[in-house]
Amino acid sequence: MPPKNQPVGGQAPVVQRVRLRYAKRGPLRFTSHRDFARAFERALRRAAVPIAFSQGFTPHPKISYASAAPTGVGSEAEYLEIGLQAPVDPEQLRVALDSALSPGLDVLEAVIAGAGSLADRIDASQWRIELPQVDPAVAEKAVAAFLDSSEVLVERMTKQGRRSFDARAAVTRCEVADVPDLPSEAVAVPCAIIDLVVRQVTPAVRPDDVLSGLRVVAGLEPPVPPRVTRLAQGTLTAQGEIVDPLDADRVDVGIGEH
Repeated sequence: MPPKNQPVGGQAPVVQRVRLRYAKRGPLRFTSHRDFARAFERALRRAAVPIAFSQGFTPHPKISYASAAPTGVGSEAEYLEIGLQAPVDPEQLRVALDSALSPGLDVLEAVIAGAGSLADRIDASQWRIELPQVDPAVAEKAVAAFLDSSEVLVERMTKQGRRSFDARAAVTRCEVADVPDLPSEAVAVPCAIIDLVVRQVTPAVRPDDVLSGLRVVAGLEPPVPPRVTRLAQGTLTAQGEIVDPLDADRVDVGIGEH
């Protein structure tokens, strides 16, 4: 028997990597990243997933998260990658994990990881910002003032203290969407909806920073809290579109099958 506190040796190697897309919906959008990580590890155990572990005195499951959405923000496009000790069928894995997580934390897709890093395929996000009780025409004027500004300085409290930074430079698209009906769960009329695309920079520019910028340049003050959802994240093309980071993995699978 090994001595007490001796590290677990001979961890099984990673034989397969799987990338997952998952959503945070409804009340579960208030789940913090740390709480989701705990819930996901419990789901791995419940679903009997052959997860691989790191070496050392305190082995950790091989899970890599990519650019998690802020607490309180919904998302249809969160990504992570897991390393496995044994190969699995991706769709069976997706179903098992989805069943083991609470409704609202929904596993939408699983693909076998191809070459390259998942994080390297993410440099922008698309967001939907719903502003109940804000007239779209008022929002359009605020957005125009924001886009016309060469720089929009906002402040945010960070781990290093209060910081001032430019919320304008990272924004590649900001427009009031022309939608004929109310968004899901909206309870007030009118409701302005902003379609926002932001490049990944340091420090990160989040939707609430852009809202702070709209307040700075145009005095836009939503009377009720906005509802924010990440619709997509991935690589930003020259045409302003976002390429799903799992697209390349789907192509790799297709090549291997023929």
